[in-house]
Amino acid sequence: LAATRDSATAASRLAGSAILHTTLGDIHIRLCPRECPRTVENFVGHSRAGYYNGHIFHRVIKGFMIQTGCPLGTGTGGESIWGGEFEDEFHPSLRHDRPYTVSMANAGPNTNGSQFFITVAPTPWLDNKHTVFGRVVKGMEVVQKISNIKTHAKNDKPLEDVNIISVSVRDLGAGI
Repeated sequence: LAATRDSATAASRLAGSAILHTTLGDIHIRLCPRECPRTVENFVGHSRAGYYNGHIFHRVIKGFMIQTGCPLGTGTGGESIWGGEFEDEFHPSLRHDRPYTVSMANAGPNTNGSQFFITVAPTPWLDNKHTVFGRVVKGMEVVQKISNIKTHAKNDKPLEDVNIISVSVRDLGAGI
């Protein structure tokens, strides 16, 4: 419990929001460090280190979600800031109950690394399978623009790359 509290305290100090600067515009995200401290710590650590810079949205499914965070651009790569994978953090107040939910991509229980996605519709079947760690609060039109781009039928990869240029992180209480 003390380790969890220490992690939560560290995460609270880390960040309350982030801005994904993409080639199609900015996406502003409110993070949830109190509810999922390690997940936010991982995302913020990668963001501040420039890990996501240049990454493409490698998987786009219209009416469902947009996914990024794979350094290979294939959906098969990436790891946490600690190396390897880390555990899920489910919180009863954080559900896939609305569009613009920011959640970790994974390959099964406790396999979180660096990849994440943003939903464009409610996706309740993902609850307790993917860790929700944020909500888009501004730039929804950018998320929609990305979700509507043409993709390869075989692998859902956009025909034209949409990149994360950089990610700006703001401390909790600093506003969006």
